[in-house]
Amino acid sequence: MSIAENIQAIRQRMAAAAAAAGRDPKEIWLVGASKMNDADACREAIAAGIDALGENRVQEMLGKYAEGAYEGAPLHFIGHLQRNKVRQVVGKVSLIHSVSSLPLLEEIDHQAEKLGLVQEILLEVNIGGEESKSGFAPEEIFSAAERAKELPHVAMEGLMTIPPVEQVPHGNLPYFQEVYRLFVDISRKLYDNKLKYLSMGMSDDFEDAIAAGATMVRVGSAIFGARNYNG
Repeated sequence: MSIAENIQAIRQRMAAAAAAAGRDPKEIWLVGASKMNDADACREAIAAGIDALGENRVQEMLGKYAEGAYEGAPLHFIGHLQRNKVRQVVGKVSLIHSVSSLPLLEEIDHQAEKLGLVQEILLEVNIGGEESKSGFAPEEIFSAAERAKELPHVAMEGLMTIPPVEQVPHGNLPYFQEVYRLFVDISRKLYDNKLKYLSMGMSDDFEDAIAAGATMVRVGSAIFGARNYNG
């Protein structure tokens, strides 16, 4: 199937999941996780109506950015971001999903100040408490959101999470539900119920994420095909 056909199929599944949850599918963004796919694949996804493209690797993103791969759709950064690469990302992407520490948050604010702009971000929640993953622990996320609110050159727009690899069908649903509760609590107590984005769910579990309240799903292989890590 082509990228366009895959996007259509994913949107149909998103719409069904939204309907089952009593939600409007139009409120849920489809972010194409375009890691290891070339500029032409990005252009195909944009032509097929993808809501945004998300990159995981700074150098790959910069290369495709120079080729004009993202023209016509918002560009998001969805991977682990190192502090020393923040200056290469801020101002080029409309949203950084993966703000995983206070030093990283403050560096984004610093670089955005240099450019005279406000960078939209999401705070990443390490909901499974996994040592292999970055992000704030659930008990730390509220204070991180308070700090983000103090910084003049970042706009905290919501939360992102990558749960543990599920061992049984629907195994990630409780994690998604917990992050949704955190999202609602922070939005109500700190942001006048105005947080916009809850980024969770990927190719294998986005329907459960939608059931739990996701407003952005990050889908890669189900759109672009399996990645070749041996190339």
